[in-house]
Amino acid sequence: MKTKLIAAFIAASAFVATSANAEVEVSTKGGLKVSSGDYKFEFGGRIMYDYNRSELNGVVDEDDFDLRRGRVYVKGNIAKDWAFKSQFNVNGDGVEDLYLRYTGFGKGANVTIGNQKMPFGLEELTSSKDISVLERSAITERYAVGRAEGVQLHGRAGGNSTYAIGVFTDDEKDSDTGFAARYTTAFKGENGLIHLGLAYKDINEDSALGFEAAVASGPFHAQFEYVDGEDAGNDDLSGYYLQAGYVLTGESRPYKGGVFKRIKPENKSGAWELVARYEDGDGSHSDIELGNTDASAFTVGVNWYAHANVRFGLNYTDGEDNLSNDDGNELRVRFQLTF
Repeated sequence: MKTKLIAAFIAASAFVATSANAEVEVSTKGGLKVSSGDYKFEFGGRIMYDYNRSELNGVVDEDDFDLRRGRVYVKGNIAKDWAFKSQFNVNGDGVEDLYLRYTGFGKGANVTIGNQKMPFGLEELTSSKDISVLERSAITERYAVGRAEGVQLHGRAGGNSTYAIGVFTDDEKDSDTGFAARYTTAFKGENGLIHLGLAYKDINEDSALGFEAAVASGPFHAQFEYVDGEDAGNDDLSGYYLQAGYVLTGESRPYKGGVFKRIKPENKSGAWELVARYEDGDGSHSDIELGNTDASAFTVGVNWYAHANVRFGLNYTDGEDNLSNDDGNELRVRFQLTF
């Protein structure tokens, strides 16, 4: 039903554009895009289908194929200074993005109202279709809130810097109100860049301060995040991860607006990427069946970007609980299609 409504909305939008007697442009690069004057509409989505096998202390806990993500979205501009995005999970998990954005102040100050990502964490704010490791780190899963309803002011802070600050509510936690803020800057050179970032969030009696650092130079890229926080029980928590990757076919990982994008192959045979990550500390280590605990884990993986919109990935993660010495591991294979 939701998909039909979105399709109907696109059709109606195209009609509005043509009725304005302006030239209509249609593009299929990176989604179906229709533009006419100040009206711009884009329809797309993603399919991520995984095979996952995980063990706890040598005992298999999961061994199955699963639709990890199935999403469709429509976004665009309904006037010169007003934009929107609606994104839904087609597998029954509900709304992802649903917001209205005012852009009339220019790139230095956008105002977004609705369900959106809270500004906290480099890995969290990098789209799931663009992260190099198939699943985000346990550190990110523990501290980053993800999406919530609220109001956010964000934009460029001059040069290659960005900022964001917002007030949000979490309906799952008795409509608790909190806020989050993030600032990033990038130093760009001829062959690469250095990214630095700082973020803070306080919601659901859970606060955290996060530090980000990343570097990209030719086919090599690496990123690091450290988070220090406090939960509702006033327990001090902390954790970090360090991740590195190398593109064997020579492509560079794109960077824009304080986050990284996925590799785009430069030839018909595709692009190959090796990636590794180490993480340690208090986190949500559920992917390797350890749960919310203090643990360490190591991940190795390979990605084949067969096309700008098609990716195959293989990851293996092995970890140990620092408190109970339980061992957990996971093998994950992913087919990803974006449109």
